[in-house]
Amino acid sequence: MICATLDELERVGIAERPQVALADAQYWNEQHMDEVIANKHIQVLVRPDSSGRTAPRAGWTGGRYSWMRTVLATEHGKGLYRKRMQMIEPVFAHTKHNRLITRFHRRGRAAVRTEWRLLMATHNLTKLHRHQLATSGA
Repeated sequence: MICATLDELERVGIAERPQVALADAQYWNEQHMDEVIANKHIQVLVRPDSSGRTAPRAGWTGGRYSWMRTVLATEHGKGLYRKRMQMIEPVFAHTKHNRLITRFHRRGRAAVRTEWRLLMATHNLTKLHRHQLATSGA
């Protein structure tokens, strides 16, 4: 995902690179995190535990796990993660609750990717339309 983001930024002519990558617990992969830090020079903050957990998973203590929990418990870490939640999670909530899309209707990775891209294109077009209405005074 980091490589795709960097490629897309380069494609549209944006030279500024992201400084931090934030992700949910499902993205915890030490090898990938090391590659991003070493090769892309981007700080990676990934929650080692899902938000519903009250205690660390068995075997996921000490070392990197504790360090990541400590970083995310700081005011700066909490602020970054909160910003991520405010930017990303509403898209899923809107898609599921308001648009009543709770599952994909096609099978296969390519078909699901196409369906997701269509859903997000219509989501973005709706946002653009609302923005244009708001700025035009209508």
